[in-house]
Amino acid sequence: MTDHNKTEVALIRIARLISAFFSPYYIAFVAFLILFIFSYLRIMPLQYKLIVLGVVYGFTILIPHLTIYIFRKVNGYTHDDMAQRRQRYVPLFLYLISYIFCLVIMRHLNIPWYMKGIILTALLMMVVCLVLNLRWRISEHMAGAGATIGGLVAFSMLFGYNPVWWLCALILVTGVVGSARIVLGHHSLGEVLVGFAVGLACSFMVLHPFYNDLLRFLLF
Repeated sequence: MTDHNKTEVALIRIARLISAFFSPYYIAFVAFLILFIFSYLRIMPLQYKLIVLGVVYGFTILIPHLTIYIFRKVNGYTHDDMAQRRQRYVPLFLYLISYIFCLVIMRHLNIPWYMKGIILTALLMMVVCLVLNLRWRISEHMAGAGATIGGLVAFSMLFGYNPVWWLCALILVTGVVGSARIVLGHHSLGEVLVGFAVGLACSFMVLHPFYNDLLRFLLF
């Protein structure tokens, strides 16, 4: 194997690790975890935080992963098969259903609106991705990255903190993740950029101060 081939193989392995580590399906749970650690919500009772984290983890990670695994086994699909555009709508649809149940339960538990807004952002983002995926294979990884950056900016406006350093770090990570998706050949540059724009727009629509009062009145 030549040095060029070795470099290419190493680059692909690194890209796969980056894609797996920054999976968009973990973002909601990580967002709640960060809120409970770094915001004033850390003063809330431990039992309350565990209940909320348990609900979020169960309906945004555990149940969707389990149902997708069962779907794959029943149909005999591999991971590569699920990456095809015709099969990509199935995981999104399963996640969509699970997130809807999560939002209903959080509303029943009287979770604060800005916390439910995180789930609603992810839900809206998945609906848009599901529709676009019928014609175009946009990047869910970049949609998640865009939603994270949008959420950071929106929360900084809502709670009055300076997000510059966090924003710089997230922009750097977003660039790395987008590059990884292109290196792996899963997406083109256009699909990466559109995915980012979708996530950013969905996050602003739900969490930005200009829109949140209307959404609270209509949905919460």
